Amino acid sequence: MAMMEGMVRMEKIHVTVWNENLHEKFDQKVAEIYPEGIHGTIAAFLSKECDMEVGTATLEMPEHGLTEEVLNRTDVLIWWGHMGHDKVDDAIVNRVYARIMDGMGLIVLHSGHASKIFRKICGTNSQDLKWRENNEKEILWVVKPGHPIVQGLGEKIVLEHEETYGEHFNIPEPDELIFISWFSGGDVFRSGCCYNRGKGKVFYFKPGHESFPIYHNPEIQKVIVNAVRWAAPAKDLPQIHYGHVPTPPAEE
Repeated sequence: MAMMEGMVRMEKIHVTVWNENLHEKFDQKVAEIYPEGIHGTIAAFLSKECDMEVGTATLEMPEHGLTEEVLNRTDVLIWWGHMGHDKVDDAIVNRVYARIMDGMGLIVLHSGHASKIFRKICGTNSQDLKWRENNEKEILWVVKPGHPIVQGLGEKIVLEHEETYGEHFNIPEPDELIFISWFSGGDVFRSGCCYNRGKGKVFYFKPGHESFPIYHNPEIQKVIVNAVRWAAPAKDLPQIHYGHVPTPPAEE
């Protein structure tokens, strides 16, 4: 049983962890950090939560593993991509987007900021930012301490080595900003951003460069667990009708 912003959820949250699974195949260092793939590592710690049922999907699977059947039973989709953004079929992106609009939650991790689905969510053709790989320290400061995504955390998360992202980050103004990162090279970055799209909730979370064991970090795991519970849709959401609506009959 999980608490969701004042509501009690009785059913399990069905989570699908999507990963392009390319770095793990072509980079021995990444394969050593994530022998079961980034998706396998994330799925493993989520599966320890009694209120979650977790599956995985990857780029090379038929329909990228995101069939209508899989998405229809998914409450929250987690997305990690980097090398293969252009290899994701537009029809699958549109399918995912339709499910978000109908209530499915989406959590976009790290370089997923440039994925087709996050760009569609944001309404921009590019997700420009500054970046460099020089093993800088990253401190993620909590800037919305009452938010469910930071439940059980301290006021900051310290990562001794991470890829640096810096502003300006070309995204729409977040509906809620949860984290701001500072890097030892002086850059800052909006690293935890929430959006509402249709009935769905979307969370972008910056940490997760493939060359570092970020998803083995207990505090990063806690953020993702919390984000899944936050993004999971409430049950029995209202049916929304769009388009032409005839004038209702006059009341007597």
